[in-house]
Amino acid sequence: MAAQAASSASEGGSPAAAAAAAAAAASAFPATSLYVGDLDVSVQDAQLFDVFAQIGGVVSVRVCRDITTRKSLGYAYVNYNTPADAARALEMLNFTPINGRPIRIMYSNRDPSLRKSGNANIFIKNLDKSIDNKALYDTFCVFGNILSCKVATDASGESKGYGFVQYERDEAAHAAIDKLNGMLMNDKKVYVGPFVRKQERDNSPGNVKFNNVYVKNLAETTTEDDLKEIFGKFGTLTSVVVMRDGDGRSKCFGFVNFESPDDAALAVQDLNGKKFSDKEWYVGRAQKKSEREMELKEKFEKNLQEAADKYQNTNLYLKNLDDTVDDEKLRELFAEYGTITSCKVMRDSNGASRGSGFVAFKSAEEASRALSEMNNKMVGNKPLYVALAQRKEDRKARLQQQFSQMRPVPMAPTVGPRMAMFPPGVPGVGQQLFYGQPPQAFMNPQELEKIELINSLLCCLYAVIHCFTICGFVIQHHGHILLSLHQEA
Repeated sequence: MAAQAASSASEGGSPAAAAAAAAAAASAFPATSLYVGDLDVSVQDAQLFDVFAQIGGVVSVRVCRDITTRKSLGYAYVNYNTPADAARALEMLNFTPINGRPIRIMYSNRDPSLRKSGNANIFIKNLDKSIDNKALYDTFCVFGNILSCKVATDASGESKGYGFVQYERDEAAHAAIDKLNGMLMNDKKVYVGPFVRKQERDNSPGNVKFNNVYVKNLAETTTEDDLKEIFGKFGTLTSVVVMRDGDGRSKCFGFVNFESPDDAALAVQDLNGKKFSDKEWYVGRAQKKSEREMELKEKFEKNLQEAADKYQNTNLYLKNLDDTVDDEKLRELFAEYGTITSCKVMRDSNGASRGSGFVAFKSAEEASRALSEMNNKMVGNKPLYVALAQRKEDRKARLQQQFSQMRPVPMAPTVGPRMAMFPPGVPGVGQQLFYGQPPQAFMNPQELEKIELINSLLCCLYAVIHCFTICGFVIQHHGHILLSLHQEA
């Protein structure tokens, strides 16, 4: 497979170059930023800089660390000057061991929607323990450009026997599934199929097996015997209960447990929504509290997203409101710009204004006109701030994206004997790198020059101040002498 992959790459050009073009097309950013994963915790920024600077001009290197402990999180970002250098680094340094651990490189994608969508993502299981990230990549790169490739490992680094490959295109993923599913890899028959999230697997109707059925909206007169009679038609029951309060009154819901999951599923399908004693029953799978909370949270977030999509660019966020502004005053201020669907000044638990609020218009054009004319307008004694309202998650994602675009100060080559050495063979390609001990401190020479200049200026300033102090003392002393001579005369 690896040989086929190599021949395919040679026929169609460099796979890294093709991936670079794909990354540049799929992102608003040039394909100069690389994600470096599976790093050993001992790898430092300077050491990583030395490795990648051999390929081309490196703009910045950053090993991501825990904000509290400052320990490495096991991944980093490397930014090059040109996409060609980034493509060459991806091709030559991917899976190269650093400090005894092979690194995994892919293009940095600032938009997580592609990764989270699961598009062109395949799942491979029953892998031999000897197959690592590189072997998996070499096997699957025949079918198309790979965005991400990883074998799952435990804490000790041993393979768990399954992995994931995400392609640039769905066609490549389908081709890999068609050709490799059921094939032997290291004498083991592997399964290759579309990636499905755990939550989707758990919630898919074909996979959920349950025995316990939840029934609600019961009449107060409904008893366990009634439930046994109704549910007993579908199969053998192991337990039936109607929940009651301390006084013995029905809480109007209960549980029915079947011996067979198939019987339970049939009862849910047949009885849900039917009326008994003028009450429409809800019949469904009994869920744990955590499952119900997750389901309700997803439903709530979905409704929020639908509302956000519905009112996109029509809802305005206001802050720096004067304390005298209430809902009615706010409506009066914005009424001239169009039809207002909702208007609210935010208040604390004591009813005092928080200085912020929202105004929603019927159309985006009306909101845009209000935004352009009301922003920075004096209302009371304060300039009003007006902007399009955003969900908290969207605002956080936008700020993170802005922060990620801020590149650190370019790093200079390290000071001291830190020349990378390669074993015999083709230099730099798939070979382990050996390094000397890094210096105790790493500082940019330009920064040293700045510090020396500042120190010189401070010394000059101190000398000037000292001279003025001495002169003042001398003048004061001579003044006293002249005054005494005058008095004696």
